[in-house]
Amino acid sequence: MKILVVGGGGREHAIVWALSRCRRVDRIYCCPGNAGIAETASCVNINADDIKALVDFARYEWIDYTIVGPEVPLVAGIVDAFTRDGLKIIGPTSQAARLEGSKVFAKDFMKRYGIPTAQYQVFTSYLHAEEYVKLMGTPVVIKADGLAAGKGVIVAWSVDEAIDAIRLIMKDRVFGEAGDRVIVEQCIEGQEASFMVFTDGSYVVPMVSAQDYKRAFDGDRGPNTGGMGAITPASVINASMHQVVMDRVIYPVLGALRKEGMVYKGILYAGVMIKDGVPYVLEFNCRLGDPEAQAVLMRLETDLLDIMIAIHDESLKRLDVRWRPGASMTLVLASGGYPGGFNKGVVVNGLESLKAKEDLCVFHSGTTFDGNNVVTTSGRVLAVTAAGASISSVRQSIYENVKSISFDGMFYRNDIGA
Repeated sequence: MKILVVGGGGREHAIVWALSRCRRVDRIYCCPGNAGIAETASCVNINADDIKALVDFARYEWIDYTIVGPEVPLVAGIVDAFTRDGLKIIGPTSQAARLEGSKVFAKDFMKRYGIPTAQYQVFTSYLHAEEYVKLMGTPVVIKADGLAAGKGVIVAWSVDEAIDAIRLIMKDRVFGEAGDRVIVEQCIEGQEASFMVFTDGSYVVPMVSAQDYKRAFDGDRGPNTGGMGAITPASVINASMHQVVMDRVIYPVLGALRKEGMVYKGILYAGVMIKDGVPYVLEFNCRLGDPEAQAVLMRLETDLLDIMIAIHDESLKRLDVRWRPGASMTLVLASGGYPGGFNKGVVVNGLESLKAKEDLCVFHSGTTFDGNNVVTTSGRVLAVTAAGASISSVRQSIYENVKSISFDGMFYRNDIGA
């Protein structure tokens, strides 16, 4: 079969890697891909949000199935466009993808159906938001309504920090139209986890749980990022809590979507904060998390293509999805200055030495070729990922092997999985 993967980051590299191990896959294309993906798939220079060009490419190449990695094309309606053209694609419709595309929609949706989430208020006026923060006090969480590449959430521990965050989003417009509305949300302190599932609209297969590390620096300090590392499993998701999340979050969300006429097929991600035995939903994503995908897919034993076909055909109930026992971890190597300004085109050294390592993969998040070398293109550059018997063993392997890689300005957290 011919498979098209849409996207060009670490998540998409992990998807391509998993597909390359599937028995029925003959050829993989990736749009636009990156330097690491190009070693396995045919990369095509079409942006992930150029939906018309992607439809045309899928038709011209007789693509059997398309798998969408990032959120932007999902929210923009790539699934709707492919489906109208009779092309097979995995992911929710644009209407259902509003769960990620609009935090206001998601919060109102959860409130409507009694899904646990923090108390909140929505504002379109900077002055009203500022007044509310002064009255409410801190800590609070300030969220831009729309997509902001994982950076549109700011935890404010003082009133001044909260007002600065509101100004950044609503006045300085650092996230563009995503900041037309802001949510001021109660800050719930507990243990965070990433809970992802496959669903064909009626049946649900949970993935292994994960924990994401959002802050830029050790000790969970610094600004929020797209993610600096992840581990599986999340220690807070034991068998009992797993069932609680399924019963109080996953099943109610999918049932409510069906009730509102939205059949959700693909991957649903719930970022939850566990406090006093209650899983409060922080956010929904309509695709695999990044860098959680890298760690999770390293433990998937069932062919990813078989899962995607079962999702499309609504036959997930008949598939036995298996996971490798043990643990996994991914460590993100970032450009100096990330998540703020950073240099591009910096040469990456040492990748060849890690290619033959068993149970360890280096997934490319932001790289390209400059003709002779692999060079950086984004803030998150690489994700060094390993699987093994325990968190401690994979952690040791990653931190030993990451010493082989270098590029000017490279930094990473030293406490992932600690």
